[in-house]
Amino acid sequence: MAARRLPPQPSQLPGSKSSMSTPVFYGPIGRAVRRIAPFAEADPLGVYVAVLSMWSAAIGGTVKVSSRGSARPVLLWSALVAGTGRGKGTALRAALHVLDNSLGRFLATHTTSGITSGASLVNHLWEQQEATAETEAGVDRRCVVVEEEWTEVLKRVKRDPSFTTKLRAAWDGATLRNTTKEEAQEVRDPAVVLHSHITPSDWERYVGQSDAAGGSYNRILPFLLGSVPMLDDDRVSLPKVDGSELADAYAWATVRPRVLTLSERARPLWRIVRRYARILGETLPGAQAVFIERTAEQTLRGAACLAASECSETVTEEMLSAAFSLVRRSVQDAVRISKGADAPKTKRQPLSLADKVRARIEMHGGRATSSQVLPYVGASASEVKALPGIVVTVERSGKTGRPATVFTLRGDHSRIVTEPVSHSREPMPAAPEREVQRATVVRLDAYRPTPTRAPTPTPEPVKRSEPLASTNPFMALL
Repeated sequence: MAARRLPPQPSQLPGSKSSMSTPVFYGPIGRAVRRIAPFAEADPLGVYVAVLSMWSAAIGGTVKVSSRGSARPVLLWSALVAGTGRGKGTALRAALHVLDNSLGRFLATHTTSGITSGASLVNHLWEQQEATAETEAGVDRRCVVVEEEWTEVLKRVKRDPSFTTKLRAAWDGATLRNTTKEEAQEVRDPAVVLHSHITPSDWERYVGQSDAAGGSYNRILPFLLGSVPMLDDDRVSLPKVDGSELADAYAWATVRPRVLTLSERARPLWRIVRRYARILGETLPGAQAVFIERTAEQTLRGAACLAASECSETVTEEMLSAAFSLVRRSVQDAVRISKGADAPKTKRQPLSLADKVRARIEMHGGRATSSQVLPYVGASASEVKALPGIVVTVERSGKTGRPATVFTLRGDHSRIVTEPVSHSREPMPAAPEREVQRATVVRLDAYRPTPTRAPTPTPEPVKRSEPLASTNPFMALL
């Protein structure tokens, strides 16, 4: 069957501005998602990701992609990361609607959940293998594990150290074995896909850095979902999707084993993808880098799934670019979720009384009265007078005026001077020594007095990152 080809959209062309900023919804899957997106209270990205994951499971038993001379699975594992009520479940149901008329009864017969141990995963696949051994189509080892409450599963799998090991083997398509049963169970060439839902806080808590560093959870592509649109009429249902293209592609992909390869025009972009993954992984902090170590292979797998959706055994440059835009979005989201995981949590050091007093005096131009200092530093006049480097003067306004205590800084910190003055005077200009002192004073925004009028906003300085960008041009993509 000849591959269906459509002219690439501008956003699908590699290197175009839009392809470098947002994921490209490519091919029959992308068109179906765009068709129903206006009618679903869910982020279209979540719908697209869920469809692509389940599609990869459907074709995973027969379709592989060539990677460095060996055939690799095209399985895509994904996680929709969003708060409660942010449309994760709605996105999944919309994805099922897209695939309803294309995959026959595959999802109804091959979907499971609640896999909480390595033994239960192998046992499920082994039972399915035994049940399909005598069928006309032959042994079927495909499986879609959908965990809409993935947090509950993660809490329980901590008790089973073999769980993450089995996950790694399943994603790699390696042989799974279960020796806990009386009869040893063995599943060769499994085609398992995990699609999960989790909140950002639970991801940080349960998808630990150690497990990711071991390769267990960095095989999962996380996607942070955006805000959920609210439709005016909740009686509107999802429109019907013409599933004939995907149905034909599904029949083409499963009729016999196929190994997809990159076209010659796609190979330069493939080298860029691999370089992007390596340089970015070496630049980011360890807690973030572990989640993106498989960026290149995830991109190749995604591109192969898009090629299969168009009945093509060749992965074109446009397909690879579209898959790269999606995986790059996952990289950005993985960094956002794990941001600050490497940063040491240090307590803010309290300022000394001397620092507080100096900051108050500097705030008022080098001369501050007791009413401008004492209430804000939590000390008495005698305690402030005892501080080194503080000059205390008493000033009178006329003969009957009430004396005012004034604090200033002196360059010579060796002694304290209390100088009564019988006449008012203007503050002296700051001495050179005081200018040096001012440059080293701790900045204290917390002790600024309440302004009598709104201050003029000061634009924040532009943060530049030339040194980093010059060494790693891919950081601009994050």
